[in-house]
Amino acid sequence: MLAPVKLTPEGPEVSPIIAGVMTWGVWGRQLNATQMLELIEQAVELGITTFDHADIYGHFTTEATFGEALALKPALRKKIQLITKCGIKLVTPNRPTYKIKSYDTGVAHIIESVNRSLKNLQTDYIDLLLIHRPDPLMDPADIAKAFKWLRQDGKVRHFGVSNFTPSQFELVNNAFSLITNQVQANLLHRDPFVDGTFDQCMLKQIRPMAWSPLGGSQLFAKEPSEQIQRIREAAEPLQEKYGASFDQILTAWLLRHPAGIIPVLGTTRIERLKAAVEAQSIQLQREEWFMLWQAAAGEEVA
Repeated sequence: MLAPVKLTPEGPEVSPIIAGVMTWGVWGRQLNATQMLELIEQAVELGITTFDHADIYGHFTTEATFGEALALKPALRKKIQLITKCGIKLVTPNRPTYKIKSYDTGVAHIIESVNRSLKNLQTDYIDLLLIHRPDPLMDPADIAKAFKWLRQDGKVRHFGVSNFTPSQFELVNNAFSLITNQVQANLLHRDPFVDGTFDQCMLKQIRPMAWSPLGGSQLFAKEPSEQIQRIREAAEPLQEKYGASFDQILTAWLLRHPAGIIPVLGTTRIERLKAAVEAQSIQLQREEWFMLWQAAAGEEVA
């Protein structure tokens, strides 16, 4: 069973593997509340106690189904941590006033979004709120004002961002202290390793989160590209050496980084979650890590 980790030296604690729920609802498996409850309980048994939401998931419906699942067993709330995100105005019949997809990080929208998430999730507080995407019109003073109000009111305990560049992170962090940046990171998307994102996290002693840690479906395609074939071939001897599956090697590659990356695994398959838990014990050697990097890049490092 996994032991929790701290996002900063002072906390809070989350599980070292996070369950991403984007595909749990109508954007994926279309699980009902009873099925979601079963998956939540199975994850918790593995030590995966942190669940990653966004208000827009399922066209603004997945949070509500998850909340119905928690209502079936209210005692679970004290055992888990809930992350959610806000800031994207998605065009959908569920939000008829939104005329165009846009971002809104104004005070009123952030607070309104959190109030809706609290109602949908049937909880009194959110453990961690993230601004989902950097807003070209964002005013860090507005974000800080909303965050301070939500913290003082006890509605949100901790705050971070998602998909922010280092400069965008710094802009908001100077107005209000953030505790994570959730970004896309995998062998097919290596930018955070070299653009300063993970460097910044280490400097500030905060742990980043990685969405799409396995590269989505591309790395498992039946007709792989030349790049993916190189990655598979590089992973084969490592799979044999460590007695691991391909996805476990991909997870171990992320975990090897000193920033303490926390993978957000977007799956409804308990087998995938178990595999990610087991990957925690794989410690790739430095040259093995670079073998996979070279395979993904198609050339050796400079």
